[in-house]
Amino acid sequence: MDAPSPHRRFLDEVVPRIRQDLRVAGVAVTGSIAGGHCDVYSDVDLIVVIEDESFDSVMQERLTLIGSWASLVAGFTGEHVGEPRLIVTLVGPPLLHVDFKFVRGSDFATRTEDPHILWDRDGVLAGSLAEHPVTAQPLDLQWIEDRFWIWVHYGATKLGRGELFEAIGFLSYLREAVLGPLAARRVSETPRGVRRLESIAPDETRDLQTTLCGYDRDDIGRALLASVELYRQWLGETGTLVERRHHAEKLAMQYLHDVIGQEA
Repeated sequence: MDAPSPHRRFLDEVVPRIRQDLRVAGVAVTGSIAGGHCDVYSDVDLIVVIEDESFDSVMQERLTLIGSWASLVAGFTGEHVGEPRLIVTLVGPPLLHVDFKFVRGSDFATRTEDPHILWDRDGVLAGSLAEHPVTAQPLDLQWIEDRFWIWVHYGATKLGRGELFEAIGFLSYLREAVLGPLAARRVSETPRGVRRLESIAPDETRDLQTTLCGYDRDDIGRALLASVELYRQWLGETGTLVERRHHAEKLAMQYLHDVIGQEA
């Protein structure tokens, strides 16, 4: 495992402190550090594995525990990303973004990617991973197609109402949920929104620039149309059998064109 010196120094200092708590079964790291593409701007995604019988009590003490392990600057829980087990923190100085995810030992093997184990009290973590191999979840193109034209109509309503900030935010959502993942798939990378697209998919990144816009009604309309065209192109080039929602597509696009053609 390779990591920049601030990240390496943090892990070298914090893991021995975590080990002192007998309720902790092990510590692992995920994300860019585990994947081998960490840089000085990367977060530290730490998994703290707790013995099942101690999990509830540890959950009540998380910020206090983190403060005893590291120089805690600020922290908050991760409900905003649907993960209440997560504590998002800044530690330092030097400032470092560290996500502490507390999981039960029995839940450790439930994952979407393989972590790198930093410490394993009794070898249970490694054994659990070996018994339950990770299964990569392919990008569900049918799931996207079933929703895409409803989303297009939604974006058009925001433009039609003159809610330009909302429409700009919607375009960002389309890049995160649809176009970014499709771009990553085109270069055989794991879809992660638009993360690292500039480095892993430079050609697709140039195409995605057509979906950017300023705070201007006409510019937003152009970006919406560009997003649709990219979706059509990239979906068609996947070679995957998808039941296309042609009726929804026709009506949603007619609606979008009608909105774009309206006077501001």
